[in-house]
Formats: sequence, C-alpha cells, structure tokens
Amino acid sequence: MIKELCIATAVSVFLVSSSYAMAKEGCGGVCNTCHSLTEKEATDILKKIGGTVTSVKHSPAKGLFELLVERDGQKGILLMDYGKKHLIQGMVVDIETLQPASAHQQNIAQPKQQTSVDVSTIPVSNAVIMGNPKGSKKIYVFTDPDCPYCKKGHVELKKLAKIAPDVAIHIMLFPLPMHPAAYDKSRTIIETQDHGLLDKAFEGKEIPKPTKESSKKAIDEIVKFANANGISGTPTMVMPDGTIQVGMRDAETMKKMLDGK
Repeated sequence: MIKELCIATAVSVFLVSSSYAMAKEGCGGVCNTCHSLTEKEATDILKKIGGTVTSVKHSPAKGLFELLVERDGQKGILLMDYGKKHLIQGMVVDIETLQPASAHQQNIAQPKQQTSVDVSTIPVSNAVIMGNPKGSKKIYVFTDPDCPYCKKGHVELKKLAKIAPDVAIHIMLFPLPMHPAAYDKSRTIIETQDHGLLDKAFEGKEIPKPTKESSKKAIDEIVKFANANGISGTPTMVMPDGTIQVGMRDAETMKKMLDGK
C-alpha cells in the first residue's frame, strides 16, 4: 500500500487526473516526436516559483512532461502538461501494480534514514505552538500547509490540544518543493503566529502574503534542519525523546504515545 505521505525526495511522484493525461485527440503516435521541452525552457517557465529544472522526461502518464526540480537543496518532481500551461502535483500510479510510476525514479538518490534526532537542536524558536506552550510534554510536527495528509493531521493535532492539556505541540512549517505556494504561506504564519491563519492555510483558504525578511530565514532554518536529519516528507513527528515518527496518528493514539502507553 502506498503510504499517505507527501514526499520531498526523488521517489515522490504526483497524482494526475485523466483530463490532463490525455494527449491531443487523434494522436496515436510517439509523443516525443511532436512534444518537447528543454531544461532551460522549463526553468524559465517555473521562474515564479523558483528552482532549477535539471532533467525533463516524458511521464509514464501520457500527455505530461515530468520535471526533476532542485530548490533550496531539495529535489522533487513536478508534472507539466504538453501545453506548458499547468503544473500538476500528486501521485502517478500504475493501475496494474498499484505502485508509484516515475520516469525519474531510478535517478534520484535516496535520503539518508534516521530514527531519532537530538531535540535540543530543533530550531524551536521558529515554531508555532499549539496546545499548552508551557506543557511538560513536547511534540514536534514537521508539516506543510499544502500537503493533503498534513491537512488531516492538523485536525487531529487540534483534537490533541484539547484532550492533552499538558502537551506543547511545536508546529515546524516545512514547505516541500512540490508545493510552491506553501513557502510563502509558511512565512506568513511564522510572522504572525496567528492560529486562525494557520487553520485557514490548512483549510485551503487564502491568507495574506509575508512581509518580513526574517520569516524567510526562519523557514530556511527549518528546511536545513530537516534535510540534515533525514526528515524528507510531511507530516513527520518527532517525539519528546527524539524518535522520528513518519506520518500522523489520530489524537487518541498520539496522546497514548506521549503518555508512554
């Protein structure tokens, strides 16, 4: 079964609707004879979101280019339609095997795997704290406001704050390269420390643009820490003892984990 996790590494691929996968009606030939895209052209097209396209291939899903993008030391894959007008994110899945399908999969290095981190090195000054800021139990959640699984996890974290009054939930905003709008959303939330805006971001609602340069530094510090400690996808939890738990749990399960049960 495919894990419910937004992956920031090369093995990440994206869900595509059939409407985008369709090539030009009546086309039954080899796609690359009619459709082409260079790395330079793709990088120019993506200049609004930043990053460098280092490789372009035809996706296993017909009608799409698969782009290997590097930004801020991370690699990820985006899909672009042959019309070069739309970016698509999600996961391309082979119907026969039910496994992720990617033209670049074999070319992307696997991230180093860690099972724990030293919690004293987590840049908590850049966190948004939910629950009890003075709680004796601390959990650190690396999350992306545009990750659909983080959206579900955020609901559970709000429940956790209600049922576990002695827990400080440190929200470490970790925008992934495949979610270009998440970077500025994360900056705004850090700047304002506004839980209402945090909720709106996870609900998919518009929030104001960031205005302070300091928030860029804060997000970059979180990204740097995550990259250096093998945290490559969201949501990822770090428990009070530093144990890394990939994915999210429901509120009751998280409470039991924090209680040592």
